[in-house]
Amino acid sequence: MNSSLLSARIRLLFLAIPFYLPALLRVVLQDGASVAGVLSDVALGSLFLCLALLMPRLVRMLVLTLWVVFQIGAQEMLVTMQRFPTWQDLHYLADPTFVENTTAGMQLASPITAGSMIVALIVGLLATATRVSIGRLLLGFVIGAALLGLQNVANRQDVDAPVAARFNALHWFIRDAVSVPFRGDYRKPLPPPAIYSHADLGGTRLIDTGTAKNVLIVTLEGLHGGYHPEIRRAMGVDADMFTMPNLVAQTSNAMLVPNFVTHSHQTIRGLYALLCGDISKLSMDMSKAFEIIGDPERANLCLPAQMAQHGWSTHFLQGAGLAFMGKDRVMPAIGFQQVHGSEWFTEPDEIPFQWGASDPAFFKGVRKYIGKLQRKDKPWMLTLMTVGTHQPYAAPDELVKQYPNRLLAAVSILDKSVGEFLAALKADGVLDDTLVIVTSDESHGAPLAEWMSSWGLNIVLAPERAQLPRIKPGTYGLMDMETSVLDYFSLPVPERVGGRSIFRDYTNGRDIASYTIGKLRWQTADNQRYECTQSEGCRVCDGAGILGPRPAHCSWDDKAMDRTLYGMAYALDHVLDAGGGEREMRFANGQTRELPEKLRNEWSDNVVGAQYLNFPEGSKVHVSIRLKAPPDNRSDVQMRLTLRSWEKEVGGIHYAPFPVLKAGDATALEFDFVNERAIESFSFHLFGEGVKSRIQIDEFTVKVIPKEAGVEGGLL
Repeated sequence: MNSSLLSARIRLLFLAIPFYLPALLRVVLQDGASVAGVLSDVALGSLFLCLALLMPRLVRMLVLTLWVVFQIGAQEMLVTMQRFPTWQDLHYLADPTFVENTTAGMQLASPITAGSMIVALIVGLLATATRVSIGRLLLGFVIGAALLGLQNVANRQDVDAPVAARFNALHWFIRDAVSVPFRGDYRKPLPPPAIYSHADLGGTRLIDTGTAKNVLIVTLEGLHGGYHPEIRRAMGVDADMFTMPNLVAQTSNAMLVPNFVTHSHQTIRGLYALLCGDISKLSMDMSKAFEIIGDPERANLCLPAQMAQHGWSTHFLQGAGLAFMGKDRVMPAIGFQQVHGSEWFTEPDEIPFQWGASDPAFFKGVRKYIGKLQRKDKPWMLTLMTVGTHQPYAAPDELVKQYPNRLLAAVSILDKSVGEFLAALKADGVLDDTLVIVTSDESHGAPLAEWMSSWGLNIVLAPERAQLPRIKPGTYGLMDMETSVLDYFSLPVPERVGGRSIFRDYTNGRDIASYTIGKLRWQTADNQRYECTQSEGCRVCDGAGILGPRPAHCSWDDKAMDRTLYGMAYALDHVLDAGGGEREMRFANGQTRELPEKLRNEWSDNVVGAQYLNFPEGSKVHVSIRLKAPPDNRSDVQMRLTLRSWEKEVGGIHYAPFPVLKAGDATALEFDFVNERAIESFSFHLFGEGVKSRIQIDEFTVKVIPKEAGVEGGLL
């Protein structure tokens, strides 16, 4: 064998390493690796290797780099969120604020996989000059396609295994994206059960009208019920999981709600369900939280607004900044009279964190905040939202070394902080007259099972704790919390607010749903569990709730329930724009924002939360903006506006630039555009600069007029 032939084969081997490394890592790092998973890794690796070899050298290097980056990113998401990315996650990857905060410090959750893939990438890049004949490339494509066929057979035989066990991440991503054009039947709305829009108060009350004066909702970022051993046992989970001993100790006399559902991923969605008595969207479409801004009638039915109408002062306090995901607009819109984020925490933080206040600093600040509320005669409702257990996790490196991973180190910090906080509330006498609900906005899941990605935490401390059961039977979820709080105080539950009360016992079943890790899960009133994907259909399990270990007998649904369930999910997703009428979203109402002296970038300096909006096909969008430079500004202000879809700047929409504003000057801007096709993840970026200056945003309104209203023509 001549040396040039040997050299060519060695280069081909080096180039192939990164494409086949995911299969090797699966076999080496996973006990009992699934045949379907290995076939998926090898098939995708073969196809992308052939694709890379088909390209010019520079494009080949790009394909190789993108392959490695995607595999690393997907593994990080799997370890932290127990799911693979889908095409609907792309807007996060394009959001610099999210990416910068999430990847800060390059604190990887899966360093072995990431390190191996990076080394393989370097080796592969050194061999990108490899050449292979067209005949061999075609043979490679045929082999890759044949392996995909075998994988499909193996997948059907092992379908109850988690998605990550059966698919390469990129295979799942492509499969999900390719199925999008064929989902027409899933977009035909069907009427959902009444529990989603009308509260079920038919159960037996556990207590008479509650005696608490105040309401405190403590929302812990991403936690699931598995962190509490009694909740684990109640759900039939025998595995040894990480426990939060301080939280357990401080809730020893609390009511535990083990079977508790978080309906979706993403904090803003969880907070919407928690506070507005409505299920969050069972898809990754624009959050209802943004839509409710343009529906004041429905917003006034949310829990903060209802409590304010009945005499409570209402407060929202979170550790992260408010602008991301528009919580600076959403929270006031649904009735919070005082809304504060990371800017409220001014004392030095011992654990600096990109997202905001660490959990120790957060709870220390909250205790002071509650102390001020207690000194007033008026009853109060306070909702808290932590951020320390959000990727990349607020935990110092020295502490991380003592735990299996950074997430559990952050959870241990949260455990200590929330334990000390609850002990302080007891010492301060707050628990004597306050209804406390400790819950979570979403679940970061656990490797043990996929259903844990929909498993939330719910613990209730009330003055009537002696009358409440230790373990509350039945299935509940975030959408039940508004009904529960109002029912506790014997306050009327408004029409259009759904769910059940955790302060009642029910003898009949219920419907409840979730959409996490790309699966629609649905528990029916006759106690059947459906687990559906739009590319595979539904698995059905008899006599099983939405949460808990899967029963031994599950089968493929043969009654076309996927169309029924996705049809009801579609109807629930569009309940705030039912009938296709106009939607008006107000993102400002006189707020004043500090401006940088020099523009850094339009993402971090954006002063308005109008992000990730969806506009239907044929719709007309009217934008109205009014700005004012406060009289005490030290210099002129220059504001700018850009429009982006999936974070890519949008052209073809014409509007006048803002003039330079001197102190006391005001300006207004209005413009329209029409969408020839449906537009997703549309964002308005309003930003500017001025030395020691601010900008007052008197109005930022986006009105969406549907095609049926007579819109013609189009721009986008």
